[in-house]
Amino acid sequence: MTIGHNGGPPMDAPFRPKQPGSPIPANMGAVADEYALTRKFRLAMEKIVEPVKQRESELREYMIRNLEKTRGDGGDTGAAGRLYRVQIKDKETPKVNDWPAFHTFIAVNNRFDLLQKRISDKAVMDMVDADQLPPGIETVLVPDVSVTKV
Repeated sequence: MTIGHNGGPPMDAPFRPKQPGSPIPANMGAVADEYALTRKFRLAMEKIVEPVKQRESELREYMIRNLEKTRGDGGDTGAAGRLYRVQIKDKETPKVNDWPAFHTFIAVNNRFDLLQKRISDKAVMDMVDADQLPPGIETVLVPDVSVTKV
């Protein structure tokens, strides 16, 4: 990908993001430029990767749907191309079908390890905006970076 200075026409040499751990420029302005260009490069890559990921998912779902049809009839659960073979295999995964019962189990048995420790930022901030801060929650200011063109 070629990105010019300030997002303008391409420079002679294309922008190549540096590897993690590379020296950070001594000049804060140079850090800002590298940050913005690196971010722009990543966002451009995401635009390329997202449709590829969608196509991958589309093909995966198609195979599951269509190979699953022959499975019940005793048919083959796989298919082979010139390069690869795919096969439907069952993978056991947990799924909550009764949240109130599950929440009660967690509370009674003190099994909070069954949950991921993450809150819904939007839902909590909606409560904060309504002056209803839930117990055990506080808001903190976290530094962020604002990038604007010069």
